[in-house]
Amino acid sequence: MKTLTLLTLTLLLTTALALTPATAQEYQRWELPEGATLRLGKGSINEIAYSPDGTLLAVASSIGIWLYDTATYQEVALLTGHTHEVTSVVFSPDGSTLASGSSDETIRLWDAVTGETLTTLTGQGSGVENVAFSPDGRTLASGGSWGDNTIRLWDAITGDRLTTLIGHTDSVSSVAFSPDGQTLASGSRDDTIRLWDVATGATLTTLIGHTDAVASVVFSPDGKTLASGGSWEDKTIRLWDTVTGYTRHTLIGHTNGVESVVFSPDGSTLASGGWQNIHLWDTVTGERLTTFTGHTDYVSSVVFSPDGSTLASGGSWGDNTIRLWDVATGDTLTTLTGHTDGVESVVFSRDGKTLASGGWQIRLWDAVTGETLTTFTGHGSSVSSVVFSPDGRTLASGGWQNLHLWDAVTGERLTTLTGHTAYVSSVAFSPDGRTLASGSEDETIRLWDAVSGDRLTTFTGHTEYVSSVAFSPDGKTLASGSEDDTVRLWDAVTGETLTTLIGHTEDVRSVVFSRDGKTLASGSWDDTVRLWDVATGYTRHTLIGRTSSVSSIAFSPDGKTLASGGWQTIHLWDTATGERLTTLTGHTGWVESVVFSPDGSILASGSWDGTVLLWALALPAATPEPVADINGDGVVNIQDLTLVASQFGQTGEDIAADVNGDGVVDITDLVLVAAAFGEAAGAAPAIAKENIEPGNLQAADVQQWLRDAKQANAETAGIAVLEQLLVLLSKRDLPVPKETALLANYPNPFNPETWIPFRLASPDPNTLTAVTLSIYAADGKLVRTLALGQLPVGTYQSRSRAAYWDGRNARGEPVASGIYFYTLQAGDFSATRKMLIRK
Repeated sequence: MKTLTLLTLTLLLTTALALTPATAQEYQRWELPEGATLRLGKGSINEIAYSPDGTLLAVASSIGIWLYDTATYQEVALLTGHTHEVTSVVFSPDGSTLASGSSDETIRLWDAVTGETLTTLTGQGSGVENVAFSPDGRTLASGGSWGDNTIRLWDAITGDRLTTLIGHTDSVSSVAFSPDGQTLASGSRDDTIRLWDVATGATLTTLIGHTDAVASVVFSPDGKTLASGGSWEDKTIRLWDTVTGYTRHTLIGHTNGVESVVFSPDGSTLASGGWQNIHLWDTVTGERLTTFTGHTDYVSSVVFSPDGSTLASGGSWGDNTIRLWDVATGDTLTTLTGHTDGVESVVFSRDGKTLASGGWQIRLWDAVTGETLTTFTGHGSSVSSVVFSPDGRTLASGGWQNLHLWDAVTGERLTTLTGHTAYVSSVAFSPDGRTLASGSEDETIRLWDAVSGDRLTTFTGHTEYVSSVAFSPDGKTLASGSEDDTVRLWDAVTGETLTTLIGHTEDVRSVVFSRDGKTLASGSWDDTVRLWDVATGYTRHTLIGRTSSVSSIAFSPDGKTLASGGWQTIHLWDTATGERLTTLTGHTGWVESVVFSPDGSILASGSWDGTVLLWALALPAATPEPVADINGDGVVNIQDLTLVASQFGQTGEDIAADVNGDGVVDITDLVLVAAAFGEAAGAAPAIAKENIEPGNLQAADVQQWLRDAKQANAETAGIAVLEQLLVLLSKRDLPVPKETALLANYPNPFNPETWIPFRLASPDPNTLTAVTLSIYAADGKLVRTLALGQLPVGTYQSRSRAAYWDGRNARGEPVASGIYFYTLQAGDFSATRKMLIRK
């Protein structure tokens, strides 16, 4: 394949930090992971901060820290090193140091001039929500995320932890020092504010009044007033007297939660960010002075420039812009764009020059320069899937209940296809472009006339939501993957089910045909990818080696390579041997979509971290496949497998049945022969070569081998060994987990229900462990507690054993769409993961 040169750009920030516009345009290539050539999008916006001299604006994003020159509004640096999203960023009072907190459970201190990491602080536990410097710059405070709930004070010079403040019962969303540095304020998702003595670590007082999580706290410049913003259901701002603890004013006007509050430098004005709006308030009277409008989603962060003349605001989710406002007039001075939220789908145009991405918006990108060409607006929901028509003129997108067809050049919406009753998770054009298929969470597949928009037919049969659909190259067959753990092949004309492929043990998230149509690949939450022989329905290879669920897969144009995306990584596999060729790392979230360019030289990956990465492919040569044609008849089939079985236990050199050449004929050789099946007629199920331990072989595979062996009148001694092996496998117990673990829920995203798997381990296999599962909203408020009781050690992964949540709160009411967190408590073990409800 063609190899592209990796452009590495190293930035050394000068005190002026002035770059020419031509240099600034190269930000798409800054700090790229190894092997990547271009980054589309800057990730989501979590928090913004001005440098003390006002020359820099720092943005905490899902992929790192972006620095902007406030004079030119150009990007000047991207600081990377955190392995998860950066949640908070703050400059030291003298401007020499930048501190950042991340959900990777670390805090980093950076040299604000060179961008180098000075030190990394560890020990916060479940992630860092917020960081703040003391006025003298010697102390750094950090607030803990889910499951930690503590505040830690650090020596900002040495990096030593000074003390831990304990008292909040939920995560700490905001921390702030008083101007004299003697008091620390903390806002928490437990709905309270605490004031702490910095010297002793003692709680001075607890301020109670908010009725929901406290998202932001800040002291006035004179230290006499504390402002706090209440999120979600609270919707208020409170001004507290820091001496008496009494509420001076309750500011009402936001229609949704208040995400951020900040005083102007002179203390006369308070700015607050919430749903789409920013309000300015008179801090003496409590009156609302003015409202700034322009953001299209939550305003996650607001901050005044040091001279108070400018207000900067960061929009989250579907907005992802930074706006700079003239405080006196309310006019927008400039809007910084390019930040993007989670990417769920990416696809190349037929000529490879354009890339489309779907998330909260649909964007068209120049695949060479990385520039945004067009943004499609009006979808009305997050976009789960995008695909170009074969002629490249039309783009189809799937979202909540609807499909939209767009003019791929102008961005004009051509038509909307309605009929699904839940999210449309996948869309695919037939090879001739006349038919569009859509798979939905309503458990159906629909075929549409791509010209008229008429619905042609509806396929039913899956018992859970349909996550992926794909046409065969000849357009005669449609494949679908579902959370019912199966893959189905359908007659694309009649809608008849041709076959159901069974083998995955969890949700099937993605299906795709090879270009010749002979192989179907499927990726699953069971951490595997399967390659199926389309003609026989047998598994050719099971690709094992991921440490997380498989969310996306794609064949290279020549069919020799398969890409699979999961948590932060992409694996490339040799489709002939099933061997893993390489692993691409660099995303900081789930890789929701992978796609090859038409010439196969570039792989694009879209992630929930809000970016698309383009990778230049230079794959190592695959390891030659072991010689599995035991009888030398030119084909690997059941005869070869039974010959291996008949020689079980033989040792020595140059034994034909010793496929891997280790000097003994054993189960490994048996599985290697099975892995080579599929190149002959009547292929039997294959097992991936990575999965060659006896404990991983399944009874169903041996049953199929026996059936084929008897039909072929194979070696009698070999059949006898297979029968003995089947007896042993049928009696085999499930392996006992070695450690307790909380696994990814499935489906995710989901609507209206999900299963949450986990594993329980204990030194004493007879021990019973009390297990509870708690579900929290994004603001930290407890939604539901599932008491699972006293459970023995084991794997609780199937639907009959995993924890089940019906998407309702403790009162039995369906919860709203959005991000939720679930925490497993099993004895001393506690772990938290994230899930998404889409309705």
